[in-house]
Amino acid sequence: MSKIRITKQFSFETGHALYGYDGKCKNVHGHSYRLYVTVIGTPISDSTHVKFGMVIDFSDLKKIVKEDIVDVFDHATVFNKNTPHVELAKELEDRGHNVLLVNYQPTSEMMVIDFAEKIKKRLPENIELHALKLQETATSFAEWFASDNE
Repeated sequence: MSKIRITKQFSFETGHALYGYDGKCKNVHGHSYRLYVTVIGTPISDSTHVKFGMVIDFSDLKKIVKEDIVDVFDHATVFNKNTPHVELAKELEDRGHNVLLVNYQPTSEMMVIDFAEKIKKRLPENIELHALKLQETATSFAEWFASDNE
């Protein structure tokens, strides 16, 4: 049977700051992110299976991405834990803010790599992550493709 790609779109609001950057993004600011998750697999051919004809139930894909990415990053402020922003992060946390400290510079490029690793770990054996597109603004996005990372 044919391999089929399916895509589900997600959105979340996240703040960040790029320590050491030479432009405006060194300041704490936020984005309305859109994440497009594309997986590839063969539709279930067993006509007695409850998910007959599906590569993966969209609700199953939604659960994975929501738990590991959307619920974690939505309305959080992300900082690289290896920068002086840690002091600011501590202050924000002490004031009740949702702060994430990550092992990377929180650019769209690095976030999409992180997201790919998280999603791949949760997918069923017969489903592969094909691509991710993380849109930061209306005109700017980063893409991750499995074929580029084999």
